[in-house]
Amino acid sequence: MGYKVVVVGATGNVGREMLNILDERQFPVDQIAVLASRKSLGTEVSFGDKTLKTKDLDTFDFTGWDIALFAVGTDATKIYAPKAAATGCVVIDNSSLYRYDPDVPLIVPEVNADAIVGYSKKNIIANPNCSTAQMVVALKPLHDRAKIKRVVVSTYQSVSGSGKEAIDELWNQTKGVYVPGQEVAPRVYPKQIAFNVIPQIDVFMDSGDTKEEWKMVAETKKILDKSIKVTATCVRVPVFVGHSESINIEFEEFLDEDEARDILREAPGIMVIDKREDGGYVTPIECVGDYATFISRIRQDVTIDNGINLWCVSDNLRKGAALNAVQIAEVLGVRVLKKG
Repeated sequence: MGYKVVVVGATGNVGREMLNILDERQFPVDQIAVLASRKSLGTEVSFGDKTLKTKDLDTFDFTGWDIALFAVGTDATKIYAPKAAATGCVVIDNSSLYRYDPDVPLIVPEVNADAIVGYSKKNIIANPNCSTAQMVVALKPLHDRAKIKRVVVSTYQSVSGSGKEAIDELWNQTKGVYVPGQEVAPRVYPKQIAFNVIPQIDVFMDSGDTKEEWKMVAETKKILDKSIKVTATCVRVPVFVGHSESINIEFEEFLDEDEARDILREAPGIMVIDKREDGGYVTPIECVGDYATFISRIRQDVTIDNGINLWCVSDNLRKGAALNAVQIAEVLGVRVLKKG
């Protein structure tokens, strides 16, 4: 016996990826519904060898459905997630709306799967920010061994994190560089993204941090350990898919780089590719379509007593969004619903 699953926002990048991953991982689906806004009504999407037509989110009745994977913005989530949850359908939300709600668990299954039991307070489970998800997968096994005091992270985030319009903007601006008269002015981003990097993701806060940087701090504390100090600089780069992070970790006790490498090799969800030679590391283009969070460039930081540096790369549409949501659904099924 399987589950009745709803994918909300099925025509977007993340929604389509959710459908792909549900099929790839053979999630036990008895019945599936794909929802979109009225303007996308009837749009066809693929689920394995099936072609499905989207239904209208505004009129859909969630009664009798088990799990709803939400991949829409906060405005739509604010309206429809509580409606779905009130019918008994468990909402797994990819927006930022519920991540900081103390009554909603924020889950990365490799890190804090046990926290899923808190879902019953609102019948909602939150999916973390894409940049946070891959980082805490890398931090968790090291934290278990040596306890992390402080993390300094710089991100190099792809345009797919901003949606299809951002992908189009990078593509069109790149073409415009080579074709006189076809230059494309910035619209999604505050400055040109083609052949450039932009040290701003989301809006600026009074502290001088951007909202994306604040998210990494707040979410790491909620998911992993509230005592960890985190400082982040988040940068948008001209890459279509795949987020990269340079992570500097300070521990309470010494951790040798070789032991750190061995720990990460054995950790769930991680693939270590770390050769000290030309090309002996993973780049974003190589991680696209993969489930793993890739770790490279593991080395001692000799400027502090107990420091390690590493390079972390993951497909942001997968582990950073759709894959993590499906993994949450898998944990929910095994530990709570127990139908599959």
